[in-house]
Amino acid sequence: MAKQQWYQDLITQLDPKNVKIDEALNLHTMTRMGGVADIFVTPETEDEAAFTVQYAYKKDIPLLLLGNGSNMVVRDGGVRGIVLRLEKLNKIMINGNKVIAESGADIIDVSRAVASERLTGLEFACGIPGSIGGAMAMNAGAYGGEIQDVIVQSTVLTPSGEKIILSKEDLELGYRKSIITKKGYYVLSAEFELAPGIQEEIDAKIADLTFQRESKQPLEYPSAGSVFKRPPGYFAGKLIQDSGLQGKGYGGAEVSTKHAGFIINKNNATATDYISTIEMVKEVVKKNFDVELELEVKIVGENVDL
Repeated sequence: MAKQQWYQDLITQLDPKNVKIDEALNLHTMTRMGGVADIFVTPETEDEAAFTVQYAYKKDIPLLLLGNGSNMVVRDGGVRGIVLRLEKLNKIMINGNKVIAESGADIIDVSRAVASERLTGLEFACGIPGSIGGAMAMNAGAYGGEIQDVIVQSTVLTPSGEKIILSKEDLELGYRKSIITKKGYYVLSAEFELAPGIQEEIDAKIADLTFQRESKQPLEYPSAGSVFKRPPGYFAGKLIQDSGLQGKGYGGAEVSTKHAGFIINKNNATATDYISTIEMVKEVVKKNFDVELELEVKIVGENVDL
């Protein structure tokens, strides 16, 4: 079979422990849902990541970048081709006011690392459940801050595996979008410029934002985070709440009673349950308010063959 050949080719450059066949993706997504990946690759170096991207490009094999699985719903039929996860590229390097973080580092960890060096500007990210790569791709933001406020440049791989550096302007960052998603780039690292701050003030802000997040978000259940983008002039969670949808859902998936913008995996939900709940929410909000909710999460993979 093709995937056996892909495996053999990939382990010429990667440690076999970092290349797996038929890996269950529910082990790697924050929703704890999803079928298997034909091939699952976790490179340990930028060169290994580049080799994987180049190999998939040359062989015309579908390639999906998983990030840390926080903003993605993987269908129950899994993913054909290669799934790339850069969790082992997770170094954080601080030099004065500049910070370089590799793609697989969790942005929460980067936020805490810079805070401990008395640098201010990334406090807003102390509760964002994503990797640097995902944060760059989505121009992640929270509590009045966004990646575009602090980014200097980012090193990425093109779809053919060429390494290029994109300046802040090149990145074309907007509300939950960037050139990265538009062109299908793979983030390797990002460089930020922060400002010296006062330790007590930084710590107080992080404590406050952490409290706000923990008290308002259903972190006790698996989820894909905030499901919908903010519609112009509205808040998605408020529209869903006002539609009386909290506690409603399909199978083991449910609109959170704690925060209506979240759909949780309450009881062994399948991806089909989760996606059906998303569609139900969109339909009801459209009917009640004539607002078309747009997904912030990405839905990938194959449906189960019936």
